[in-house]
Amino acid sequence: MLKALLALLVLVPLVALAGGFVFTEWKTSQFETVYPNMGTRTDVGGYFLNSVDVPPGPNADLPPIVFIHGASGNLRDQYFAFEKPLEGRGRLIFVDRPGYGYSDRGGPENDTPAGQADAIARLLEKKGIDRAIIVGHSLGGAIAASFGVRHPDKTIGLLFLSAATHSWNGGVDWYYDLAATPVIGTVFRYSLLLSVGLGRIESGSQAVFAPNPMPPRYVAETMPGMILRPGAFYANAVDVSGLNSFVKTMEQHYREIAAPTVIITGDSDDIVAEEIHSVGLKRDIANSELLWLKGVGHKTDYVANGLAVAAIERLAGKPRDLQAMASEFHAPQSQQAASAK
Repeated sequence: MLKALLALLVLVPLVALAGGFVFTEWKTSQFETVYPNMGTRTDVGGYFLNSVDVPPGPNADLPPIVFIHGASGNLRDQYFAFEKPLEGRGRLIFVDRPGYGYSDRGGPENDTPAGQADAIARLLEKKGIDRAIIVGHSLGGAIAASFGVRHPDKTIGLLFLSAATHSWNGGVDWYYDLAATPVIGTVFRYSLLLSVGLGRIESGSQAVFAPNPMPPRYVAETMPGMILRPGAFYANAVDVSGLNSFVKTMEQHYREIAAPTVIITGDSDDIVAEEIHSVGLKRDIANSELLWLKGVGHKTDYVANGLAVAAIERLAGKPRDLQAMASEFHAPQSQQAASAK
């Protein structure tokens, strides 16, 4: 009887794990069927980066612009924010960072923002783009900052949107460290992560926008659930878990950035501490301008899209009074935020 009970105690978890693995394989395949690659994969040195390359129109008035998404995302996030507002005005490059979306992870050098910045620089070379405005949202800001430090000759200007770029006290959510851990992390990613994570996609996305409303079709268009695929989540976990130690070393080099820079941040960001990162960028980059937006959370790329476009225009040399625009900006509030007042 005892042997049977012990066997059952071992068998039940194994069956559950096997079921989770089968579900993960099926759901991953379903993701890629419903959301096929909308970009083109380019060999950047033994592995492929995926990107959407939107050509300029006949009356283009802006230089090439590169958009770098943050953690837990893919190129769709920035594409659906900026493609329509900037359509025809310049060549737009939306990149799946290494390991995300339909990009390969590449080698261990891509475990850091510096390596990912180098990968994007090689992508631009392959596309025949000499210089560009670099736009980074959230963790993508660390890649944009690294690009500005390491590739100044390719940088026309930098736009940081709710960027994560500086060291902070504390850690990250436990599941990032777990997912990046050898062996047990692999079991977690292939058996439990997707089944648990799917139920949090909608609420998690709303929390990233808070206290501002999330666009009704945001989840359907950008498909943040793609990050729950085991390989993509591993890349995400390594990036998030390693960010703090990386920026402790890299942030001392931000003073080398000479390119004109605009930093846009909300004062109600619960994801990235704006008083550390955005204020740090303003302190460290001499030729920079910081725009504070009252009542805005983490998604400045969507909530303050018009201001972000104006900042791109400024970086392209057009006269824009960004401070006046920021002071006059009125942030939309979600029903929950409005009712809490």
